[in-house]
Amino acid sequence: MRVLYVEDSPRLLRSVAAALERTGYAVDTASDGEEGLWMAGCAAYDAVILDIMLPKLDGLTLLRRMREAGNDAHVLLLTARDTVAERVEGLRTGADDYLVKPFALEELLARVEALCRRTYGAKQNPIVVDDLSVDTAQRIVTRAGRPVDLTAREYNLMEYLARRRGEVVTRADIEEHIYNGESPTSNAVDSAVCILRRKLAIDNPAPLIHTRRGLGYVLGPDR
Repeated sequence: MRVLYVEDSPRLLRSVAAALERTGYAVDTASDGEEGLWMAGCAAYDAVILDIMLPKLDGLTLLRRMREAGNDAHVLLLTARDTVAERVEGLRTGADDYLVKPFALEELLARVEALCRRTYGAKQNPIVVDDLSVDTAQRIVTRAGRPVDLTAREYNLMEYLARRRGEVVTRADIEEHIYNGESPTSNAVDSAVCILRRKLAIDNPAPLIHTRRGLGYVLGPDR
């Protein structure tokens, strides 16, 4: 999952971005509103965390311009001012959720996770596809009731495919949402999918990840 975090406090920007990355998100950051608006228009984000009090362009104006441009990314607003009027204004401007500073990091992570579920129309946890189960809260994958041992990046790929189960997911989609600004080699995605297929086949050889030649990959039972 790819997240944009716009925050002018260097300390908070570093600590929250690091926590998001440890949790498995690909994270882009911006330290002022103008940069944040530009970045919001450059990529498809699963969630945007947006401070209201920003230099150059305040968070509400940034959000308003995002919506005017047709950007429907799910937005979590952060503010130090806990007033009903500000919360109402933020929600009416187009925010999806609201969190008051200071906040517990665990709560922010839970809210971002909820926004990402909403992005893909998935409210349930775990995500179940045939005999595959992806627990996004505990980051545990099982197949046929047995745990699948995955690295952090393999899990991120698995979760992304699971959230988009039944859809064709292109290589470009995977690179954008999984590789966190890196420049993967030309066959990195194909190799990652191959490894994931092999690990998923240990307890059940029936394939779940299918190649759509020239298009990408689809997660689902073989029909």
